[in-house]
Amino acid sequence: MSARGKARKRALDIIFEAESKEVPFLMVLGEHARRRASDGDPELNTYAVQLVNFVASNQVQIDAEIQANAEGWSLERMPDVDRAILRLSVAELLFMPETPHAVVVSQAVELAQSLSTDDSSSFVHGVLGSVSRSVDSTSQSITSSDLSAG
Repeated sequence: MSARGKARKRALDIIFEAESKEVPFLMVLGEHARRRASDGDPELNTYAVQLVNFVASNQVQIDAEIQANAEGWSLERMPDVDRAILRLSVAELLFMPETPHAVVVSQAVELAQSLSTDDSSSFVHGVLGSVSRSVDSTSQSITSSDLSAG
């Protein structure tokens, strides 16, 4: 697994733990950082920290994007792992444009295959594919309007 793949998995663990404990994401992130420091382990990967921060800071927007693209599913009805994978991946699609969407979607599907239900990988793939197309069309329309304004 690549360094970014490991960072995504670490961020997913933190997001999932926070949701299962019903505490803020940043509280769990801080606990992980303190535990690693007291155990003499290396600091958390910067990419994992960025991902958790993006989810924590933009949860309302991320959840709205998931809801808009998860036909027939509410956030509450989704398996907890799927919801955490989607939050993490949508944050990456929305706020980390330097990461290819295909990589984000592929790694999210792999996480769903290994950690969730039999149907989860197709569900995650469908939602993220829709979000990715939405983000692409939004960025293209912004670029087009920038070009026509100049």
